[in-house]
Amino acid sequence: MLRARVITALFLAAGFLAVLFLLPDPLVGFVFAVIAALAGWEWAGLLNSGKAAAPVRLLFAALILLFCVVLWVMPDDYSPLLWSLSVLFWLCLAPVWLARGWRPGLTGYGVGLVLLVSTWAALTALYAHGPFVLLAVMALVWVADIAAYFTGRAFGRHKLAPAISPGKTWEGVAGAVVGVLLYGLFVHVYLPEAQDWARLPFFALLLLLTALSIVGDLFESLIKRQANLKDSSQLLPGHGGILDRIDSQISTLPLAALTLYFLQ
Repeated sequence: MLRARVITALFLAAGFLAVLFLLPDPLVGFVFAVIAALAGWEWAGLLNSGKAAAPVRLLFAALILLFCVVLWVMPDDYSPLLWSLSVLFWLCLAPVWLARGWRPGLTGYGVGLVLLVSTWAALTALYAHGPFVLLAVMALVWVADIAAYFTGRAFGRHKLAPAISPGKTWEGVAGAVVGVLLYGLFVHVYLPEAQDWARLPFFALLLLLTALSIVGDLFESLIKRQANLKDSSQLLPGHGGILDRIDSQISTLPLAALTLYFLQ
């Protein structure tokens, strides 16, 4: 399992860097759309495990891909509206559903459509600012995850959400916050796009993004638990599915893109 996990991680990292730095812009947007469609296929699978699961999953994946392509070629940009809807969901609805449980029904497909298409739009918008800007935003989640994991293993005593994800602790959350703030200091010094920010609002945004990354992780865990599944799929050997790898990105990328949009 560890061998498969390491090999898959290396291929994913190499492939993602190749996409960002070697492909022309239109192909990068299409690759992001394919990733969103695969995530949509997994999302539909978590919502529907009955006999109609296979055609529904394919139809939903195709719908995600279609929406991404349509938004890509439309003359008007509806991305800020999608990002705003996504941010409102993660700030207002997701915490309530985490506390009370969520029985999505058909609503789940509408939620998935908005969240995944807005994530695709955020990926393309952040990439338009430069590959390093996109990597810097995505790395915030990776830093938070790594810091939370090791801090939780070393010091974890108080469970964060035992009914949803028993392994997560408040100590891990504290470790994620410290890790992200240290990462933010590095980004503020060395990334030109961040140097124009005053430190207080910059670090306030980092804290909010960290909180949303945790909410996104917990929300996917809730959906998997309710579907009685450990992973969203087996597309990535040793890592589960696409959603398992981008759950926190789905909740953070739209806010980052919306913030840059308003700053412009």
